[in-house]
Amino acid sequence: MDDVQRPPYRHIEVRRIAGALGAEIAGVDIARPLADEIVTEMRRAWLEHLVIFLRGQQLTPQGLLAFSQRFGAPMEYPQLKGLPECPMITPVIKLEHERVNFGGVWHSDTTYLERPPMASMLYALETPPVGGDTLFANQYLAYESLSEGLKGALAGLVGVNSSAKADVTKSREDRLRAAGVESKLFTGEHPVVRTHPETGRKALYVNYGHTTRFKGWSEEESTPLLGYLFAHQVRPELTCRFHWEPGSLAFWDNRCTQHNPVNDYHGHRRVMHRVTLEGDIPR
Repeated sequence: MDDVQRPPYRHIEVRRIAGALGAEIAGVDIARPLADEIVTEMRRAWLEHLVIFLRGQQLTPQGLLAFSQRFGAPMEYPQLKGLPECPMITPVIKLEHERVNFGGVWHSDTTYLERPPMASMLYALETPPVGGDTLFANQYLAYESLSEGLKGALAGLVGVNSSAKADVTKSREDRLRAAGVESKLFTGEHPVVRTHPETGRKALYVNYGHTTRFKGWSEEESTPLLGYLFAHQVRPELTCRFHWEPGSLAFWDNRCTQHNPVNDYHGHRRVMHRVTLEGDIPR
């Protein structure tokens, strides 16, 4: 975090949950229409802390969609169908008999698209009695903590991202099969270091879930450096951990974070609703 002194929040309560990123927001019922000044402060907190959390909310799919529209334009998820009554809301479910959870590796959402999402929101309906937390990692700090020599080596490199990377594909198979949806192949090429369009800060923008190689390099040539970056960018001191309860909501910035849903609740059900917000072409 930088040392710039910011004015206090007047309409919301903001409590940091870790040194690297993450803050819980209190004093807001997002099921009700929100005044512009509240939305402005929530967006400020989101940009400052990269991921914000709210607890004790009571949201219908339409209510979640309406809240998300105060921050951006919802987009369809490219691999799964949304709810019949609210197509922009995607159910994210792990059932009692399933062993693999959806997206259960470190990743930034759908970086295999030409325009990856700006942000995602996840709302908890049913949670296991223990486990099922989500980890988040700060990619500003991941970049800033690299040596100057490595920063120079990464400048100008482009990462090739694929929707067919094996570990992530495996985490989608059950949901796609149950929905009767055929998996599609997407490939996106983005700067290894991107500049956030709102904050101007640089963030490391490769991820274990989707990045397969550097453009112009073979996978074999790319593997050693990518392996180092994948391990570096999720070091414990760069992360926070969120424990879900029914009624909890997380809102994260895909342009400067990664996340990893922890798969430690076999035999229990976890039901979430997700909405994704349109982004720009990474620069």
